Amino acid sequence: MFALNPAAAAVTGTKLGIGTSALYAVLGYGVVFIGLVLLMIVIIIVGKIMVASQKKAAAPKAAPTAEPAAPAAPAAVKEELAPGSAGGVKIYDVSERDAAIIMAIVADKLGKPLNEIRFKSIKEVK
Repeated sequence: MFALNPAAAAVTGTKLGIGTSALYAVLGYGVVFIGLVLLMIVIIIVGKIMVASQKKAAAPKAAPTAEPAAPAAPAAVKEELAPGSAGGVKIYDVSERDAAIIMAIVADKLGKPLNEIRFKSIKEVK
């Protein structure tokens, strides 16, 4: 009927029939499917463990904020920015002219107005 050992079938010279081949295919798919389901279960369990450990770590951090805060230090005077600007730019080893040209080129390539792009710093790579 079904030869369940393909190696023995090869040694004896018998051919595998369609039924035996189908059985091997179904068993192979079943093993892979069961393995994937088990892997999915392991990932879900590990995910729940990680979420629980993060909640435990976050809980003690929330408790100290209930203590009265020290009087706030006087706020530093912030530099007034031009209307519509996205903030200041730190320039390292580049002239202001070159920095302006670089910002204009980037804005043109992105197709956005210069006041919608935020440049944090411009530095010459040597």
